Amino acid sequence: MKNKNTIGLTIISFLSYYLTGAMIVVTGIVIRSTAKYFQLSISEMSNTFTFLNAGILFSIFLNSWITKIISLKKQIILGFILIIIAIMGFIKSHSLIIFCINMFLMGMVGGITMSIGTFLITNIYYGKERVSKLLITDSFFSMSGIIFPIIASFLLKNKILWYWIYIIIGIIYLIIFLITLNVDFPKIETNTKNTKIKNKNTNYISIFLLCCSALLYILGQLGFISWIPEYARQNIGMNIQSSSNLVSIFWLSYMIGMWFFSYILKFIDLQIGLTLLSGISTFFMYIFIQNHKIILFNIIIILLGFFSSAIYTMIITLTSLQTKYPSQKFINLILIFGTIGTLLTFIITGPIVYTIGIRGALIISNILYGIVFLMCILLGFTSQHKKYY
Repeated sequence: MKNKNTIGLTIISFLSYYLTGAMIVVTGIVIRSTAKYFQLSISEMSNTFTFLNAGILFSIFLNSWITKIISLKKQIILGFILIIIAIMGFIKSHSLIIFCINMFLMGMVGGITMSIGTFLITNIYYGKERVSKLLITDSFFSMSGIIFPIIASFLLKNKILWYWIYIIIGIIYLIIFLITLNVDFPKIETNTKNTKIKNKNTNYISIFLLCCSALLYILGQLGFISWIPEYARQNIGMNIQSSSNLVSIFWLSYMIGMWFFSYILKFIDLQIGLTLLSGISTFFMYIFIQNHKIILFNIIIILLGFFSSAIYTMIITLTSLQTKYPSQKFINLILIFGTIGTLLTFIITGPIVYTIGIRGALIISNILYGIVFLMCILLGFTSQHKKYY
């Protein structure tokens, strides 16, 4: 019975990342259709999707406080109600303000669910198994990046309204909701005094470097991949299906990379592995931006997706290993910084695209990857992960 419960909780964790990934990765594909729907320019419409990221950030930020009042199971049930309200709002309303509110609600659902999913994995599994399971969990984010661009491009190509994409996303949450009703969730340590005593030797310099790395990595990644479809259409002349396929190819190689590294990283020091992968990813992103041969785009995007796949999960894992016992506060802190990176995606890249074009946004993303690489080198002098790994 205990094993059955663990499997149920693990599936919830997998689907939580799949759900949030689906919400985020479809943005670059539906942005043109929603812009036409609301009669806005693409750069103006990109600002409204900031409400999705704001909702994710808001919910993760409050998650540590909420869990002291509302159990994990009740949070998921509440999320089910919110996602129904948001989807009905998309269908029934043609107001841009209502659209922004509904996007914020969708973001809240994604943030709460992803935070719960991360907490479950870090508390059910330990040591090297935790690294492996976190990578597999994060691979479901990538899996959504493979499947949903294909679904979205198919729907839009056949003149089906954009909000049907979010209806399909809602079905994923329905599955999470049904599993939730049949499993028991682990209790959260609410005695902060005891937690501080257990984790009294925390290295806050490492936590700071990991938080900054999470923010810059996610901002760089999403700033790059969100504009790839439009970049491919404008600069390369691809149609909507071919440009969407670039995104799918990226996330497919990303997912394969996670499965590969979930095994390989059992034999490699996490900090060294993180430094190598961030450096290689920076190089391949640079090559992609400089490339002018259409035939090479698919090859480079595959390599970039593969080698960047484990970076964010390794940052989360290293954070959990900076203390003897997994700290929900520090794990949430990483998620918050990662979500700030998501939130800033269109806030930063939108004006860049408006002033100097999409290629400028891609170059900024490449610079951010380079900064992450440098921070990973510095982390080698401060990290305490070897004590608890």
